[in-house]
Amino acid sequence: MSVDTFEASLRLAGPPEDWSHALQALWWDAHGDWDKAHSFVQMDDANPHSAWVHAYLHRKEGDLSNAAYWYRRSGHPMMTDSFAEERQAIATVLMNGSRPE
Repeated sequence: MSVDTFEASLRLAGPPEDWSHALQALWWDAHGDWDKAHSFVQMDDANPHSAWVHAYLHRKEGDLSNAAYWYRRSGHPMMTDSFAEERQAIATVLMNGSRPE
């Protein structure tokens, strides 16, 4: 799958149920539902991919100290790109089925 698949899915009423919690959270965030996105990452917060999405969500919220904690847990540095660029970077990794770094 590709990031284009993710972008195309945004026209659906909800994310595909067979996607990971991290990817579903990213989908809900793209739809402007931060709370629902946050609830999805909390379902699997031991997973580095979920931790990365969790970090992104807290950075977007403006809670940078909490974001820094989740970036450390994810193994990724805190991003300074736009939120759209970071969401696309995360989606690319998750849609390609890459293992957590």
